[in-house]
Amino acid sequence: MPPARADTPASDPSSPSSSASSEPPAFDRPGIAFSTGTLPRGGFAWEQGLPDFQRDRSGGVRSTGYSADTNLRLGLTDTLELQLATSPYNYQRQSGGGDTALALKLALPSSNDKFSWAVLGSATVATGDRDFSDGRDHYALGATVAYDFDDATSGSLYLNVERSGGADAWTFSPSLSRAFSARWGGYLEAGWTRTAHAPDTGVAGAGVTFMATPTIQLDASLDAGLNDAAPDWQGGVGVSLFFR
Repeated sequence: MPPARADTPASDPSSPSSSASSEPPAFDRPGIAFSTGTLPRGGFAWEQGLPDFQRDRSGGVRSTGYSADTNLRLGLTDTLELQLATSPYNYQRQSGGGDTALALKLALPSSNDKFSWAVLGSATVATGDRDFSDGRDHYALGATVAYDFDDATSGSLYLNVERSGGADAWTFSPSLSRAFSARWGGYLEAGWTRTAHAPDTGVAGAGVTFMATPTIQLDASLDAGLNDAAPDWQGGVGVSLFFR
């Protein structure tokens, strides 16, 4: 199961962050994409699934997997951050740890206050237990572009390419987010992945975020599979914490 990510700030999944603002920057969960915001220099964020899950029925057999997806983020500069992602605990009939990914995220310059974009490059090392790793290293490069239609509504597009074992997988995801209040936000998303020598998969769903404090975000999300190759359901609940 891929880690849950989202282009979500405190209560709006696609807005850029401002290092000069007292508000927390954009968190990268929940959802498919990552945010266009980066942490300020010296800022630290811990994003944790409590848990994330994936459920599927294939060949008359129903299976549900759970994962404690963890993403640790450190601001190196106001536009560049280092990320360490893993899933220290997974369960699907057996339990064990997942692979570990190291990533760099860069917020790109923009002359338009309503437009923001960022790129993220990552390398995933096959450190996980046999039941939760394919034994191969993965390399990925992704980009998110976002546009604020007004103070409460924004949209984003996410594109990612991942290479592993000589095969490429392309993921495309549009999303639309809305801040309902200073604390509550929500989004709609869809995602499509094309992998060489494998069936395409499509999902669509929604999520909500709640700012319990100015630096603690709670989230819940749920995506449904759009074809037989996709998981029937995936999503989860989680918490994100920002430390300046």
